[in-house]
Amino acid sequence: MSSGQEVGEIFGDGKGPTTALLRSPTVIIAAVGLWGMNVYLFRLFGIDYAHVLTLDLFKEKEANGRKGDDDDDSDRDEGSSSGDGNNNPGGGGGLLLEKRHGHTSAQSLTSPPGSASKSNVSKTHHHHHHSHGPNNTNTIDPDSEVTAPKLILFSLSLLLLLHLSTVLWIDLIGGSTIGAIFAFYTAVVIGIAIPLPSTSWIRTAVVTIFHRAFELIHPRCFCLQSSGIIPRAIPFIDVFFADAMCSLSKVFFDWGMLWHLAWHYPESVPMTLHSIAIPSIAASLPYLIRARQCIVMHSIGRMKSDPKRYQHMLNAVKYSTSLWPLIVSAYQKVVTTEEEKMQLEKVLIVLFAINSTYSLAWDIIMDWGMMQNPGAMVPESCAGGSGGSVGGLNKTPQSCAHSVLRPRLRFGASTSMGILLIDTVLRYSWLLRFWEKDLFLSADTYILCTQFLEAIRRALWNLLRVEWENIKQTRGKEAEQDIEMVENDPFLPVSAMAMSPRAPAGKFKQES
Repeated sequence: MSSGQEVGEIFGDGKGPTTALLRSPTVIIAAVGLWGMNVYLFRLFGIDYAHVLTLDLFKEKEANGRKGDDDDDSDRDEGSSSGDGNNNPGGGGGLLLEKRHGHTSAQSLTSPPGSASKSNVSKTHHHHHHSHGPNNTNTIDPDSEVTAPKLILFSLSLLLLLHLSTVLWIDLIGGSTIGAIFAFYTAVVIGIAIPLPSTSWIRTAVVTIFHRAFELIHPRCFCLQSSGIIPRAIPFIDVFFADAMCSLSKVFFDWGMLWHLAWHYPESVPMTLHSIAIPSIAASLPYLIRARQCIVMHSIGRMKSDPKRYQHMLNAVKYSTSLWPLIVSAYQKVVTTEEEKMQLEKVLIVLFAINSTYSLAWDIIMDWGMMQNPGAMVPESCAGGSGGSVGGLNKTPQSCAHSVLRPRLRFGASTSMGILLIDTVLRYSWLLRFWEKDLFLSADTYILCTQFLEAIRRALWNLLRVEWENIKQTRGKEAEQDIEMVENDPFLPVSAMAMSPRAPAGKFKQES
C-alpha cells in the first residue's frame, strides 16, 4: 500500500511503453507469476494454503447447517408441515450457501431447509477417519490444479502476448495504445474461454476470483443500526483477497483512466478536476472495501462484547491513511502553479511516512504475529549475544530470532527475518521519488517501478500472513479434526479449492 497510491502522467495522448494502459496488465502479469512463487514455497514448507484460506468458509457452512437443523426440528415440533424455507433464516442461509458454491443438488431443492446441510455434515463426520483412505473419491482433477509451474508459465505467456499486441498494433499497424490494450484483453478472454482441458484450471481460478470479488461487496451488515442479529464474520479468504486488491490499487486507477481515454479518444484527456475523480474513486475502492470489513468485524465484536474489538477500528484507520496520499497525488496532477505543487509535495511526503510506518508496524505485530511482547523478548532471549547464556541455557542466534519474532517460524528464522527486512525497505520505496529524475526516464517509469516493488512486497507478505493464520488455525485440540473435515468435505467445489497439491495432514504439526 505504501507506494501504490501515486498516479503517473495520466493526461496527454497515452503514448509510450510505460503509460498506464500498458503498465497495468504488466503489473497484473507480474502478480500472477509471484503468486506462483507463493504456491511453490507453501508446498515446499508444507503449508496447505487452500485449507488455510477456506477453513472459515467451511466452519460458516457447518454452523449454518447446524442452525438449519435446529430450526427444522423446531418447526416439526410445532406441527409445521409447509417446509417453506422463506421463513427460516437458518435453513435459507444454508441453502443459499449450497447454491453459491455449486453444491445444489436435487435433494437440497426438494428437501426441507437444512436437510441438505445436515446430510453434508453427517457425511463429514461419518468419513472423519477415512479422508486419507484408498477409497476416498474426493480427488483433484490434475487439469484443474493451480500449480506453481502453471502460474509461472501462464504469466510468461501473457507477457509475450502483451508484447506482441503492442508491437503489432502500434508499430506495424500504426494504431493507438487504446487499440493495443483492447486487443490484448480480447485475446486473453478468448484464450481463456476456449474449452481446452489444458486451460480448465484458468477458468476455475477466474470463476473463484469473481465469486470472491462478489463476496467483497455483498452486504453482511449495515453496521450503523442495531438489529440485534450478529452479522456473519468476514472469512479469512475475503480479508486476504481484499488485501491483495489494495496492492493493485494503482491498477484500478489505470482502469478508471482507460475509461477517460476511450471517452475522449482521439483527443487528449483535459487537465481538469473532474477528469481525475473517477480514476481516483476506482483506486480507493480496495481500501474502502477493506475498511468496511474492519467495521463489520468491529460491529460483531461489539455485539459479542469482545475486549479486543478496538483492533478492527485501528485497522480501519490504517486503511484510511492509504487514501490520503492517493487523493493528494491525484489532485497534484491538476495543479498549475509550481508553488502549490511544492506545498502538496511536502504534504504528500508526510502522508507517505505516516502510512508506511503505520502499515509496517501492523504487518509485523498483527498480520504476522511477531514482536508482540517487545518489553520481555530481548532480556530473556538475546542477552549475552549469539554465544552467551542466560540461566544456564545456551542462546543461539536461531533461538534468539525465534524469541524476538515468535516461537513458531514455519519458514525458518533466517527466511522470516529476511522477509521482514525486505518488507521494511519496500514499505518505504516511495523514497525513490527524491531520485526520480536521476534514476528514471519519466514519471511513468518511476510509477511502474514502484508498482512492481509493491507486487513483490505483497508476495513476500503473503508468505508470513498465511503462515501466521495457519499457526492460529492449528492451535487447540480440534485442529487436526478441522483439517481432516475440510479435506473430506470442502466448502468450495474441489476444483475451486485445488489451488495447489494438498500437503499431507501430518505436515501441519511440524514446527521449525
